[in-house]
Amino acid sequence: METADVLARPGALVLGSLGLALMIALAGIGSAIGVSIGANATIGALKKNSEAFGTYMLLSALPGTQGLYGFAGFFIMFSSGSFTKYMTMLQGAEIFAAGLALGIVALISAIQQGRICANGIASIASGNDVFAKTMVLAVFPELYAIIAFAATFIIGGSF
Repeated sequence: METADVLARPGALVLGSLGLALMIALAGIGSAIGVSIGANATIGALKKNSEAFGTYMLLSALPGTQGLYGFAGFFIMFSSGSFTKYMTMLQGAEIFAAGLALGIVALISAIQQGRICANGIASIASGNDVFAKTMVLAVFPELYAIIAFAATFIIGGSF
């Protein structure tokens, strides 16, 4: 009997669903924490220099992109046809692994990016012209989330 003719084992659906949930949840949690770190720094910086609010806001929002990678990874996995009632345990495990990998990488990179942005915000508030340098340095942790997202895209396309 062909694999496509057999309904997935319930374990495959549970494993795949858990992977998708982790992908969105961990990436979203990381973004929420990272954005909050930047926003807290912004509140403190506004006491020193309220004219740079737009600059502060942009740096505060930067860690939110990892949450978008989590959602995009979910969308790719869910809409690519890889998550179906016909998937095998191996496919469920692949979705779980992709979700766990992207979720953890996005969680950590968003928090670290928030810390970098917070330090840049504090420095700008102190009168230093470091916006562009902060943006460059803040991109480094994000590169790892992009790599994890790319891996998710590749895994989703392998079915």
